[in-house]
Amino acid sequence: MRMRKKKNLIPRMERCAPCRVQDGFALKGRWREELMPSARELRLELGCGKGRFTAETARRHPDVLFIAIEKVPDALVVAMERAMDMELKNVFFVVGDAALLPDYFAPGEVDRIYINFCDPWPHTRQAKRRLTHRGFLDLYRRVLRPEGQVRFKTDNQPLFAFSLREFPAAGYALSEVTRNLHEGGPQGVMTDYEAKFYDQGIPIQRCVGTVLPRDQEETA
Repeated sequence: MRMRKKKNLIPRMERCAPCRVQDGFALKGRWREELMPSARELRLELGCGKGRFTAETARRHPDVLFIAIEKVPDALVVAMERAMDMELKNVFFVVGDAALLPDYFAPGEVDRIYINFCDPWPHTRQAKRRLTHRGFLDLYRRVLRPEGQVRFKTDNQPLFAFSLREFPAAGYALSEVTRNLHEGGPQGVMTDYEAKFYDQGIPIQRCVGTVLPRDQEETA
């Protein structure tokens, strides 16, 4: 779904300056030091959209530093305004691209990555653009700490099946695999899309990929 252009985007972005990182490249290796020295973990959300998941998860974990990365400013400004309205001090936003994560973060700097309802890129020729393609998963390994995690949710069954093959191929151990996360009632924090899907009775699929040591990949 294409995001509508927001009116007064630039002044709205400027009002959210306290929670926006202008230059993510400059903070490589120093995110916690510069933004939240007391943080026990640093977690990322890739493609945060309007920020419902990011803001609520940050509210529930005030001792964790959250960085949300989104390519579309018109979505990001809504997410930032949400965080500002909630007076959150532990979440920051970057207009950026997941393909550049190793340029933003040092090796081992990130504890957890969330990928929620990313574009499924359904055509076979587009597979490398999926955020759970092994090429991207390898990029995440470069910034995650040992035993760091990628937590993935989608409503798209073909994408989920594809992802269940890609995680092990990229050196991750799979766990918490479910094809109907909310079957027994709502579980955890939902995104805006997720809440809509839940109301429509659309099953949500979820899994967790945990980074394996390189010497365990072949036998896992």
